[in-house]
Amino acid sequence: MVIALSLFLATYIALLIFSNFKAYIAIAMAGVFLLIGFTELSNVFSSAMNWNVFMIIAGTMVVVSEFIESGMPALLADWMMSKVSSTKWAIILLAAFAGIVSAFVDNVATVLIVAPIALDIAKKTKMSPVPLVIAVSVFANIQGFATLVGDTTSVMLAGPQFGDMNFFDFFFVNGTIGPFFIVQIGTIASLMMFWFILGKQQTSIEFKHQTKVEDYSPTFFLAGILILLIIASFVPNLPNEINGYITLGMALIFVMYRVLIKKQSKAILKAYQAIDFETLGLLFGLFILIMGLDNQGVIAALGDWLESIGNGDPIMIYTIIVFASVLFSAFIDNIPYVATLLPVMMRVGLSLNLGIPPYLLLFGLLAGATLGGNLTPIGASANIAGIGFLKKVGFKVTFVDFFKIGFPITLAALTTGYILILVLFS
Repeated sequence: MVIALSLFLATYIALLIFSNFKAYIAIAMAGVFLLIGFTELSNVFSSAMNWNVFMIIAGTMVVVSEFIESGMPALLADWMMSKVSSTKWAIILLAAFAGIVSAFVDNVATVLIVAPIALDIAKKTKMSPVPLVIAVSVFANIQGFATLVGDTTSVMLAGPQFGDMNFFDFFFVNGTIGPFFIVQIGTIASLMMFWFILGKQQTSIEFKHQTKVEDYSPTFFLAGILILLIIASFVPNLPNEINGYITLGMALIFVMYRVLIKKQSKAILKAYQAIDFETLGLLFGLFILIMGLDNQGVIAALGDWLESIGNGDPIMIYTIIVFASVLFSAFIDNIPYVATLLPVMMRVGLSLNLGIPPYLLLFGLLAGATLGGNLTPIGASANIAGIGFLKKVGFKVTFVDFFKIGFPITLAALTTGYILILVLFS
């Protein structure tokens, strides 16, 4: 057990130091686990892998990349901006729009879509775009936990070993409201906080820019995926991987539509380029490592340790998990963090008889890990993308600049989410 834990900690440190090689590091250490015998090769593809997660991520990326390129998100943002007359309402509406888009589209992609619109508003009102783009990044991160496809960490809950949740479960689970509505209530609280932060921003604004959309097919296919995922949630006795089959299947049909109907010969290459193989490779290696940790008793030991520091009190353990996740995720990648702790949450939840699965701890982990990224400029990929955009257009963002906006908004969302999850799932 000590050797397995030591190797995993070394892997984690390497992931932090050499962030550009995360997939290679995880896969290499997974190979070491296989050679040592911590994980059996025969179990890698049958037990260790969460194929549902892989198919959902890959399929979503293929369709969403074309959805973004079509200009539809920018058109929707243009339409929303044309409906307001003051700067303050434009900024609030833009932040809310970034959040809603991010519930279904990758956070980084959302920032890259909405940040240029924020820059346009800033130019027209002669204000700095820094607080606007930071707000776009922060609200995009908040909504990552809203749906099954909102973020990689949320997709992991689709696995049978980590909750076996389907798309509809994020809206209603076990007869009560799910993460989607909890996140929306938290977003409303955060928007109210942001309204206070903005102060007196009442400059009039006239927004006439209109993005042209040349191809509406990505929008139809993305909507089709979401509709089918919802329908599948109500059909009994479907395979555990049904969400993955739907998502990847629709992506393949979309690519064939592009090739055969639209005669776009490069559609297959574009679909291949849209898939984030680094994230998939990272998850592939992590799943093998986690099985090895479980085989060596590390997961059980971590669960026992967490129970001991929480004195066996579910609420105390939940509180520790939420705030520890916020702290850690402010500085480290939340994908390996969540992947490591999900099996621990399952074990602790079951041992404390919290139900199957223990939503209190699972949702607490994801809420903390999602919101923690909003505390620092490096806490989430969306933040890095937003700051990178500002740097390209000549604006520098300091830690204080980011913290002044990220901290109060995170505090509002975290307080709301912490209370709601506790009340609903304890």
